[in-house]
Amino acid sequence: MADRKLNARKTALIIQDLQNDVIIEGGAFASSGAPAHAKKQNVVENVKKLAAAVRKAGGLVIHIHYIVEPGAPGLKLNAPLFRGLAESNAVVRGTWGAAPVEGLEPQKGDVVIEKMRMNGFHGTKLETILQGYGVDSLVITGAWTNFSIEHTARHGADSGYDVVVATDGTSTINDEWQNAGINYALQNIADRLSCEEIIRALS
Repeated sequence: MADRKLNARKTALIIQDLQNDVIIEGGAFASSGAPAHAKKQNVVENVKKLAAAVRKAGGLVIHIHYIVEPGAPGLKLNAPLFRGLAESNAVVRGTWGAAPVEGLEPQKGDVVIEKMRMNGFHGTKLETILQGYGVDSLVITGAWTNFSIEHTARHGADSGYDVVVATDGTSTINDEWQNAGINYALQNIADRLSCEEIIRALS
């Protein structure tokens, strides 16, 4: 996709769930393998560089953080993932685990959105923000590729957005799950480009 182009002023970079509990050693899900896979993908540095390029080009950076209140009141435990969040006491407001990973803290001009489901659109103000900024293209980064990233990408595509998923700006628990998300689940849903390819597309 050497000729892929993105109009930065109509593009939003979504940085989703890159929080300490999700991808950092010592976090609630460290035993899942997520920290090791995030390191292998170099996801933090890749997304940091991409975010800087998007800001410089005049695009919008949106951070979507999974946040629950202490004790997880109101978190419907209808799926294993949600039950796991509650049982692990993960991404609790005000804790180190819920904070964005070092290097990906929101900057001036960025937008921060909180969610309680996998899909970044579900029950949030994301759609309203995108419409307000005149966005028509989404670049999606974050964790985990075969859960939150896939859900948000599918919703974005169904809502009429041109969706790009960053292949090395996303991570999950291992290469097998990453491959399943990027090369199977997201096939025909989104363009799948590296962060460097996305930066070139913005130029």
